[in-house]
Amino acid sequence: MAASASSMAARRVLVAASHGQEGGVKTWKVLTFVLALPGVAVCMINAYLKMTAHSHGAPEFIPYPHLRIRTKPWPWGDGNHSLFHNPHTNPLPTGYEDSHH
Repeated sequence: MAASASSMAARRVLVAASHGQEGGVKTWKVLTFVLALPGVAVCMINAYLKMTAHSHGAPEFIPYPHLRIRTKPWPWGDGNHSLFHNPHTNPLPTGYEDSHH
């Protein structure tokens, strides 16, 4: 029932903002502080909680033959690393570079 009441209040504010120009700035300022900022805060808390609950280990490397095919070397570096290569998350055709994986 509380979510319904808050959605009705938000709907009334939006309708009031669409009918006239005199209260538009105040209405959108109130909507920013009442709806947008708490919404961003809830999303940040959700992302933080998911990050802390997630295991940070890389999956086991399985050398599938259809992945990481190199028909010619990359034109930069040693030719085996992509331009935005991350040794912690991107395996080479032979496996991960770091020993802790």
